Amino acid sequence: MIIHSQNRKPATRGRGRPAAPGRRDQILDAALTLFAERGFHGTSIPELAGAAGIAAGSIYRHFASKEQLVNELYRSCKQLLAAALAAAVPPAAPYRTQFHLLWRALYRFAIEQPRAFAFLELHHHGDYLDAQSRAVELRILAPIARVVEQGRSAGALKPIPSPALIVTVWGAFVGMVKAARAGYFALTDDLCEQVETAAWDAIAAAPPPGDRP
Repeated sequence: MIIHSQNRKPATRGRGRPAAPGRRDQILDAALTLFAERGFHGTSIPELAGAAGIAAGSIYRHFASKEQLVNELYRSCKQLLAAALAAAVPPAAPYRTQFHLLWRALYRFAIEQPRAFAFLELHHHGDYLDAQSRAVELRILAPIARVVEQGRSAGALKPIPSPALIVTVWGAFVGMVKAARAGYFALTDDLCEQVETAAWDAIAAAPPPGDRP
């Protein structure tokens, strides 16, 4: 998989030589793998260049710095996640249905884009993220936060702060994926559904006493 950057700037020239267009994607693809495995600070420019099959100086013909590279990659991966989530949820569906569809969309994204998922999880609080990357994060979270807030207002979800509800679900999902990758269990559709039910139970409001079994 190659992550294509958003809002590309014209490639700069280094020492009189033009930047080769295809190498930008080689760099982004290599960076996605290394950043997902080792993190931003654990990956050096020479290592990136070696994985991309280019000279270290060639990276600077496409990216002014490692910070610019990680931010472009972050925004590209976030856009992939945003597209996966946006296509999943009909806004008029019941809250439990919306939760199910969001959970399954996350599951598909983690399975189909494992490097992008691992990269985002490792970097979403990085101090090297710039204002544009943080703005992308807020835009993606805003629709989810609205659904959660509406669910709280309607009494469908526990009356605790919306960020706490989101973190509860996100933590359960990420923990499930990480444990499966570590070999603690096989991540099957059935197991994913069971963890989904447990995560919903953790944030759903308790039914009125007369409705309890």
